Amino acid sequence: MNKILFLSIAFLLFNCNGNAQKETKKTYKVSKTDAEWKAELSQMEYYVLRKAGTEPAFSSPLNKNYKKGTYVCAACNTPLFKSEHKFDSGSGWPSFDREIKGNVAFGTDNNLGYTRDEEHCATCGGHLGHVFNDGPRNTTGKRHCINGVALKFIPEK
Repeated sequence: MNKILFLSIAFLLFNCNGNAQKETKKTYKVSKTDAEWKAELSQMEYYVLRKAGTEPAFSSPLNKNYKKGTYVCAACNTPLFKSEHKFDSGSGWPSFDREIKGNVAFGTDNNLGYTRDEEHCATCGGHLGHVFNDGPRNTTGKRHCINGVALKFIPEK
């Protein structure tokens, strides 16, 4: 009888769907409806930034951009990456060894069946890309692999 009672209590504890288990929707400083984002962004920008898509490798002109300046969010213009932290990873996407602290937020992406560290704009929530631990060892060791369509480049004056 004690075993049945113990198993019943254990079952209830591990299967309760309490508030702590429910996913909460994050709100951002820049928040718009889906229709507003669709009206403001190109089809590819919308696909990447709002639907967490990925642009084709080697398709962004920003991949081979080596000018000095700042890369900002294509949706809300938040500064995300500096040109001095950009490097050619050979991956086909713009790559940086570090972000501008506080402007890029991180989450977990399991869409491909394994876990990756996802990056998004901390101001509007737009999907940027992913960060990996195979970047330059002489700096941070990180490779922020970013969709070029999620960025705008502002040249240094």
